[in-house]
Amino acid sequence: MLHESLCEIDLALQGVVDVTENSVVVRDEASVRNRLIDSLIRDAVFGTDEVRAYAKWWIWEIGQAMDVRPASIHDLYMARARGEYANMTVPAMNLRMMTYDMMRAAMRAANRCNAAAIIFELARSEMAFANVAPDEYSACAIAAAIREGYDSPLFIQGDHFQVNATLYATDPGRAIQEVKDLAARSILAGFWNIDIDTSTLVTLEPEALVDQQRRNFEHSAELTHFIRSVEPKGITISLGGEIGEVGFENSTIGELDTYLEKYQEALTGYGEHVGLSKVSVATGTSHGGVVQKDGTLADVTVDFDLLDELGERARHYGVGGVVQHGASTLPRTVFHRFPQAQTLEIHLAAGFVNLVLDHPAFPADLSESIYRHLDEHLADGHKEGDSVEQFHYKSRHNAAGSHKAELWRLPADAYAAIMPDLEEFFLFLFEQLGAANTKELVDSFVAPVEYHQPKPTFRRYFVEDLGLAE
Repeated sequence: MLHESLCEIDLALQGVVDVTENSVVVRDEASVRNRLIDSLIRDAVFGTDEVRAYAKWWIWEIGQAMDVRPASIHDLYMARARGEYANMTVPAMNLRMMTYDMMRAAMRAANRCNAAAIIFELARSEMAFANVAPDEYSACAIAAAIREGYDSPLFIQGDHFQVNATLYATDPGRAIQEVKDLAARSILAGFWNIDIDTSTLVTLEPEALVDQQRRNFEHSAELTHFIRSVEPKGITISLGGEIGEVGFENSTIGELDTYLEKYQEALTGYGEHVGLSKVSVATGTSHGGVVQKDGTLADVTVDFDLLDELGERARHYGVGGVVQHGASTLPRTVFHRFPQAQTLEIHLAAGFVNLVLDHPAFPADLSESIYRHLDEHLADGHKEGDSVEQFHYKSRHNAAGSHKAELWRLPADAYAAIMPDLEEFFLFLFEQLGAANTKELVDSFVAPVEYHQPKPTFRRYFVEDLGLAE
């Protein structure tokens, strides 16, 4: 049940959580973990504007009090650049649908295998179609960690903070400013890992690689400078770059060399700054997989030798390695090969959505409602030549936003059947990627910083809820 006012939230927390002069103090951790956090996260997602803001603040500050804190993975990746560990690929998971419960399943799996080198990420595009703001996503991560007793650093990442190429063509200043504004907003919410994506600005018309990559490395450096200027004290945000859009031509060593060499030169023009910790490359995958006419996914070949070569070359420039996107729909028989190829990080998204929506226990009436919504409201996105099955597969990620409330309140029998299978998938990925048994490694390099957010104030709370005169 949602709290209808700020006063109701305060009453629910009374005797369990106190606010002293300088901080929040948790008096009864069991009550927070087993009862209140479920209520607060639903307030933070589905409450009125003021209730949402107030609940998010409480979740953040309770997390600080219980040592459940966002962190940057930068120092761990720099350790990889120095060769202090190997054979481990960090899974970065886009959990934009049923976010809180999916995160809980991931954290249960992490607790089972002692995994700590894991990232929860949200792309710029997902914030729109899934209707998930950065502060909501971080609230879900903190609340899930509290609920499941997950006590490792919370790596929350902004994925594909992408420059809109269409807007850039007519108003480049505005296109770059949009990404700066998004980064600033996300950093306040605990996104202390950000993938800068200016690869949309790569142009293949010039013959020279430096001219093809010029706008990419110049704006990557500009955005690095901006983010370093606004990152919280004591935190070095982990930053990633990208040299080519995933799903197109495979990246080359020459492109990587050109991008990193010229990026580092451009960055020196802004003074002394810490640069990138990773670079995303294209090696054969596509976001969401390649769907066939009948709605099934085509086989995709990943060039693991190229991944290995690109990663080794990236470390020559002092970054941790390279990142593989669009991998969650690959056959399960290949995931162990990513750490063998020394892939630093792998991005996973569609596979989790597919597991839920295609699960035999997923409610049939909800499935029908989702596809009916696609046909009635998103038919403009049905590309000529695509079958109905292809259209539905390519567009059903929009259900994360259009059916958000329904997905958050799945029937108990469906929830009980789906969540264990989701947890087992997370466990499989952590073990195959070498992320299991990484808690000691992560703790040796990453120390989360205590960071408090100002308590929101609302005039209506004092005037109406407390019955004070205007």
